[in-house]
Amino acid sequence: MPAPVPRQRAIPAVESGQAQAASPPGTQAAPGPPARTKAPADTLTLLVIEDDPTGAPIVPELLDSAGRPIRLRTARNLTEAERLLTDDVHCILLDLALPAPGRAAREDDELAVLRHVLQIAPRHAVLALTASGDAERGTEAVRVGAQDYLFRDELDGRLLSRAIRYAVERKRSDTAERRLTESRLRAQENARLERGLLPTPLLDGSSLRFAARYRPGRSRALLGGDFYDTVRTPDGTVHAMIGDVCGHGPDEAALGVELRIAWRALTLAGLCGDELLSTLQQVLEHERQNEEIFATLCTVDIAPDGRSAGLCLAGHPAPLIARPSLSRAPGGAPTAELVPYVNNGPALGLLPRARWPRTQVELGSAWSLMLYTDGLIEGHVGEGRERLGQDGMVELVRRRLAEGLAGEALLRATVSEVRDLNGGELTDDVAVVLLDRVP
Repeated sequence: MPAPVPRQRAIPAVESGQAQAASPPGTQAAPGPPARTKAPADTLTLLVIEDDPTGAPIVPELLDSAGRPIRLRTARNLTEAERLLTDDVHCILLDLALPAPGRAAREDDELAVLRHVLQIAPRHAVLALTASGDAERGTEAVRVGAQDYLFRDELDGRLLSRAIRYAVERKRSDTAERRLTESRLRAQENARLERGLLPTPLLDGSSLRFAARYRPGRSRALLGGDFYDTVRTPDGTVHAMIGDVCGHGPDEAALGVELRIAWRALTLAGLCGDELLSTLQQVLEHERQNEEIFATLCTVDIAPDGRSAGLCLAGHPAPLIARPSLSRAPGGAPTAELVPYVNNGPALGLLPRARWPRTQVELGSAWSLMLYTDGLIEGHVGEGRERLGQDGMVELVRRRLAEGLAGEALLRATVSEVRDLNGGELTDDVAVVLLDRVP
């Protein structure tokens, strides 16, 4: 059966986007199809879907707000409409009296045809056309998804032109609002996901106090390539670690989470030192995006009595140990220094079959142990190119300890001052973990 041909309204050539070259006087125009002139990109196009048995057009002459003709396409049924529904159509004028397609039709659904059009044209503005006095049906059409409704026997060019412009702008506004809402929901979902990926320390039964600060370098992110964790095993040992995956993107953040979770699982399984780091390197080698990705790591295993610890460094800066108030240097300043360490192994992922020696560190009876990533020490000092460095960080922490700060307040003040010295936000991720033992 041949496909029906859409019925087109007789309209001026300039409105339909067609023009025929004028022939010189006294000559006959050459046969052939008329030449097409491309309509301006901002010209509105209306698709009318209606079946008038009289063949009389229901749409009068239409002009947009600039006085240009609105292009018109006419379809007698939904099959024709789907063929004419191209991307350059801005608005659809739909006769609600049309029958819906077989599967979409329901005897108790007077708007089945509208629902079908909204399904096949989700990005187009839709004007519903109904009988005069049937405002209830028109209102229901707007509730279902049409931008507005019009009465069939009240159509005039001015009213319809204004309704088309209004429907198109309202559809654009609705689409922009929906996209904004979807973007906000995705951002909230991502934020909840990232917050869920930050660690919760497992220190039940330990007398040590824990504090942490975390600032991702990525804009509008909650999670970066830095990672940390702290757990207490059944034998009373407190295990802490902090690490840094090179880079700042979401892939690095995901790899950091994988390494942290792997570290916690391996630690709770009883691994530590070189054996644990060797296994973590295997995880990194299997999960990284390319062979240039590496991660630095610092692990500390604090004995159950809290007086000593085993320390392993994989390309990571040594932690800082402070002994405030109970152990003061001459002049009353608290002692704060880097943990002496000479056996720093390579970063994870750099050397196959690498080894990471474990060093025993004496902590004493009262102490604060601060683990940090290099984002804390690589910020600039003033307007020059000078970096804060480890020595600058030690001096900064020493001053804050002399002011009586401890725990979360100490970390907050330290990170804030580092940011101020840098003259603005730090571009690298920053993670700091503080463990305190107070007799």
